[in-house]
Amino acid sequence: NCAYVGSPTSLSMKKKSVQENDHLVVCFGELLIDFVPTASGVSLAEAPGFKKAPGGAPANVAVGIARLGGSSAFIGKVGADEFGYMLADILKQNNVDNSGMRFDTHARTALAFVTLKADGEREFMFFRNPSADMLLTEAELDKNLIQKARIFHYGSISLIAEPCRSAHLAAMETAKNAGCILSYDPNLRLPLWPSAEAAREGILSIWDQADIIKASTIDINYYVLIPVSEDEITFLTNGEDAYDDNVVMTKLFHSNLKLLLVTEGGDGCRYYTKNFHGRVNGVKVTAVDTTGAGDAFVGGLLNSMASDPDIYMDEKILRDALLFANGCGAITVTEKGAIPALPTKEAVLKILDGATAN
Repeated sequence: NCAYVGSPTSLSMKKKSVQENDHLVVCFGELLIDFVPTASGVSLAEAPGFKKAPGGAPANVAVGIARLGGSSAFIGKVGADEFGYMLADILKQNNVDNSGMRFDTHARTALAFVTLKADGEREFMFFRNPSADMLLTEAELDKNLIQKARIFHYGSISLIAEPCRSAHLAAMETAKNAGCILSYDPNLRLPLWPSAEAAREGILSIWDQADIIKASTIDINYYVLIPVSEDEITFLTNGEDAYDDNVVMTKLFHSNLKLLLVTEGGDGCRYYTKNFHGRVNGVKVTAVDTTGAGDAFVGGLLNSMASDPDIYMDEKILRDALLFANGCGAITVTEKGAIPALPTKEAVLKILDGATAN
């Protein structure tokens, strides 16, 4: 099995052998502390206390892959503070290679206070002015680690500010030149961007370089405070119908893309390749906390793809892999917190027993 970068017709195909990268998935981006109220249904101001939890989508994906028995590493920056060291230890305890982490002596580890109020609206307060993750430089990148990867996974938050943006672009270039599959989860968080226009432009600025993209039709107003209620697809296409296959293919699919995924929460996901498209039903569970469900889904898919990079070429194999990924997301919402709820392979297979991708 080989991982290719660029068009299938390219004469300069890059490939990596199984022996060379050992199925490694390297995740790049933010790692932070989420503070969640100890009481439910209250505003941040009303909360009697807070419980700390590790956060950051790329780190969640790395842990998700390791929890499934895969090989993963994380590259990012935290503060040289108690929270930063704690996060590094949590990754290590969860069998994630943290050798690519860097510690900043001048900036603190990012913090996010988040609550789900009684009316169902989420309230966020971020402390990153700037935080350590925004200050990662190209010189601090472990490029040797990136070059060992079969898949290089990243989000968009690391594109918001310099010098991290330049480090992100350099990491992508290193991965692409090494023949890695590039996996992109936009993971829209509008309050962190200067404006909605800056977010749309920044997210789309690297869109055409990815081999795999996961976007969501989940109402992003559930996650972030914005004046209008939109999902990622509608936001990125300037108001187009997120459920129209033609919109997705014409506005978001690009010539180098191998696989475009649109997640729909408990309803499952849609998939688009050059040759076919369809949808896979979700796995029905009682949701307790949706935090990390999308990251669990991505981890489930990338773990499968690390073993078989060509699964996007066979619809049946792809559908089975997506059903497994849906199972990962389903299990994650049944417990509070992202990392503690990420499932093992055995747990996913158990919940999928008797389920089908139809």
